[in-house]
Amino acid sequence: MNPKVKHIKTQLLSSDWYTLNKVTFDYQLHNGSWVNQSRECYDRGNGACILLYNTTKKTVILVKQFRMPTYVNGNAYGLMIEACAGVLDGDDPITCIIKETEEETGYQIKNAHKIFESYMSPGAVTEIIHFFIAEYDDLMKINSGGGLDAEHEDIEVLEIGFKQAIQMIKTGEIKDAKTIMLLQYALINKLMP
Repeated sequence: MNPKVKHIKTQLLSSDWYTLNKVTFDYQLHNGSWVNQSRECYDRGNGACILLYNTTKKTVILVKQFRMPTYVNGNAYGLMIEACAGVLDGDDPITCIIKETEEETGYQIKNAHKIFESYMSPGAVTEIIHFFIAEYDDLMKINSGGGLDAEHEDIEVLEIGFKQAIQMIKTGEIKDAKTIMLLQYALINKLMP
């Protein structure tokens, strides 16, 4: 563990939807002095996301859904275009993303390739997201997707041309960080020749 961190105290602030803790600790600065700091850490669990892509059609599968935090922060309709994603909920990342892909998009994939993992907002959120890619074709579509009724999900499945998706980053139609990262990965690694 980090010897520059000591006297960690955690106070539960909320455990309604996920867990919000206030963490107080002593931290040693570069000059050797110690300072007492306090941070709120939101723990919503770790997650996984995936970019489904089709090299023949040069398309990707994304989803559109309402996101309240964006709505209260200036997104007029609260709708976000995103890569399929979900919280691990006790599953390993690959099991999670295969299950989420079918639930959200209706595509049944057998394999997904993990490309990296990332802390998405390390100043306040504990979450690590595992990033995947997988090729899809029309034969993999086994249902309409849209999410689980039990979770009150209302997800629209979008098949978008890859070049259009890249353009949607530039126009601001796609503002979701994980989706931008996956699309840029696909662009850099020439997944759409």
